[in-house]
Amino acid sequence: MSLPVHSHRDALTTMADGTIKQLNPFSGTEVWTVPGRGNRPLAHPVADPRPLTPGDLTHACAFCEATPLATPPEKSRMVRDGAAWRIERGLLPHELGASRAEFRRVPNLFEIVSYDYWVKNYGFEMSADQRDHMEAYLADPAGRAHVLDIARKRLRASGRGADVAAVADMADEELLALAPSYFAGGHDVIIARRHYVDGADNTSQLASSGTLTPEEHYGFIALTIDAMLDLYDRNRYAPYVVVFQNWLSAAGASFDHLHKQLVAIDERGVQSEVEIAKLRQNLNLYNEWGVNYAFYNNLVIAENDHAILIAGIGHRYPTMTIYSKAASPEPWNMSDDEVRGFSDLLHAAHAATGPGVACNEEWHHKPVDVDVPMPLRVNLKWRVSTLAGFEGGTKIYVNTLSPHDIRDRTVTALYALRDAGSIAPGIRIATECLPSRNVLRYNPRLG
Repeated sequence: MSLPVHSHRDALTTMADGTIKQLNPFSGTEVWTVPGRGNRPLAHPVADPRPLTPGDLTHACAFCEATPLATPPEKSRMVRDGAAWRIERGLLPHELGASRAEFRRVPNLFEIVSYDYWVKNYGFEMSADQRDHMEAYLADPAGRAHVLDIARKRLRASGRGADVAAVADMADEELLALAPSYFAGGHDVIIARRHYVDGADNTSQLASSGTLTPEEHYGFIALTIDAMLDLYDRNRYAPYVVVFQNWLSAAGASFDHLHKQLVAIDERGVQSEVEIAKLRQNLNLYNEWGVNYAFYNNLVIAENDHAILIAGIGHRYPTMTIYSKAASPEPWNMSDDEVRGFSDLLHAAHAATGPGVACNEEWHHKPVDVDVPMPLRVNLKWRVSTLAGFEGGTKIYVNTLSPHDIRDRTVTALYALRDAGSIAPGIRIATECLPSRNVLRYNPRLG
């Protein structure tokens, strides 16, 4: 069942008993919210937290600040100099300690779409500057040792090298055959510096997106957008770069250390194809069924001059959506103020959610080969329920929170956060948001 893009049939229907039936206007997903199932806490406290040792603050996992060689070779890092940010690229091992990386971009050790996939299916070749960096890295004794160590780690963990002795006996040249994937692969991770919040004294005090300052979160988003553009520029065969964030193990995270992932793929993705087809019928789709509809139904949570946050309709998990108001459909062509505005609202949504709630960020933007504009938007999904037999058998999903429940919880939290000075200034909350129409400027027909 899908919602016609030209119809104003209600995507929200409240039954006499209070059951709310939702139909996602973009995907057609059907969701029910049943009364009485949402009155439970969303966060799950860490079981048996233990006191932290001094080393835990910087050595808790392979993503931690003091273990930069535990990951594949770094591609770039975001460094903060007072109020300014700069990106450093292509450092050698002995150069890593010369600056403090607030965020690092490194290859994923286990790629979803491998370097070999692009080579064998498309004849992909790394760029000249990537090859130069790889050769310089391997010519450096510490760099060569690092790559060999990472290759052995990958083989042991993947099962190909189950015999530890066999991996140890492998010739260097055999191991170095894996090196190109660490310098020109298409699956990257953006890693935050902190594992725990500053001043933490036990393992329950993890550093999440919402515990960053708004300025730090901007650096996180700016490096992510830079990585998106770089992956597009370096792979002519990839029309789409998937960007996502898994926070906590219940949301699919391998490490409880803040990070985002980017994966270049050779398709646009099913959801993009569905939305592109609807856009060709109604270019104003995201205004009409996203933001305008949210205003009509009192589901706008917050906004600033450059972005807007609404409660989502028809999602498998409780969801908020952050839309950029920018006219440019390419995130890397947005102005610095537009990026900051978008980042500030996404940060506020995370801060309101809280670090104890498992959640996913799903980024959506215009594939590079598409001729219709699409705004940058992020779905922030709270992974607070488990799909079961009812959902599998009917494709009707039971969501424990209605869109209005999501709005109420988030708005209450945002007021408290603003009073505490924990979110960026300039954010208007709930009824402070003017009920304007067509605030997303991606549609050129609106002038």
